[in-house]
Amino acid sequence: MKKSKITVLKTLFLEDIVKEHGGSNVCGACPAYKGGEVFYADFRKPEGFCDEAWKAIQHYVFACSHGAKEFYYGGWNREPGVAIASCPDGFRPVIFKIEATDIEATRNN
Repeated sequence: MKKSKITVLKTLFLEDIVKEHGGSNVCGACPAYKGGEVFYADFRKPEGFCDEAWKAIQHYVFACSHGAKEFYYGGWNREPGVAIASCPDGFRPVIFKIEATDIEATRNN
């Protein structure tokens, strides 16, 4: 099993949806992540990673770590072995790129 690299591609704030459906305390993109930020995952959620975002992407992390090359109905994405996924926040989603690395995963690191 290899470690997977998780890169934050983009943080969004869907103002039109917030305006129609959001509460008064929803303001701006998710503060937990910054575009370009990188995490590495193996057998567990990376430290400091949002629980809800992890639940949404962990199956891609696991698949990439075990050598999966194709996602999304036969080639929606251009790069084999790469998954693009997002957290489930409908007001301020975060978009992640998940890919395998050559770094061996161990239970100790």
